[in-house]
Amino acid sequence: MKVLRALVAAILSAPFVAVAQSPHTHEHRFSGAERWAKVFDDPARDAWQKPHEVIAALSPAPDSVVADIGSGTGYFAVRLAHFVPKGRVYGVDTEPDMVKYLDERAKREGLANLVSVAGRPGDAALPAKVDLVLMVDVYHHLSDRESYFSKLRGSLKTGARVAIIDFRLDAPSGPPKKERIAPAQVKAELAKAGYSIAKEHEFLPNQFFLVFEAAKP
Repeated sequence: MKVLRALVAAILSAPFVAVAQSPHTHEHRFSGAERWAKVFDDPARDAWQKPHEVIAALSPAPDSVVADIGSGTGYFAVRLAHFVPKGRVYGVDTEPDMVKYLDERAKREGLANLVSVAGRPGDAALPAKVDLVLMVDVYHHLSDRESYFSKLRGSLKTGARVAIIDFRLDAPSGPPKKERIAPAQVKAELAKAGYSIAKEHEFLPNQFFLVFEAAKP
């Protein structure tokens, strides 16, 4: 997925990243998932991504069904699977090698409740309805967002939430500034797709964190 390129750019621009973790990302596809996992799942990322705080803020119930759209090598998906031991996590990605890698990782780590899903650019292709959707650094890559999120509503359980995390306009790292989207625009676009803002968290240093619910008829 293109989002993985943005993630690499963010990681590589961070001051704590070693030169050895600085490949020329514009020259490669993300087909070498095993190699890319060393970058995407680098513990140093935790300092600014704050994965545990993100999941704690969302606080899914132990039996929740969660979709991590744009899951890559499983940075969030694996953590979510541990957080919902009686539920299920769908790790969705459009890059075949990432889908394969996450499937193998789930088996290797004994996470029977983590399912790797091959999504499509315009459709998450979720196999079942979910209680929570998490999208980290994915939103600005979607081309027809109103259509995408309108379609996604059909995969949401009653009362389900959609959490969107992406880089702020003034963040020192992340995708090119011309590709970033302001939180106000995200709210406006989601409103057109039938969602209402439920919560806004402000503890991430480089990203906004918005939580939506499908608007009631």
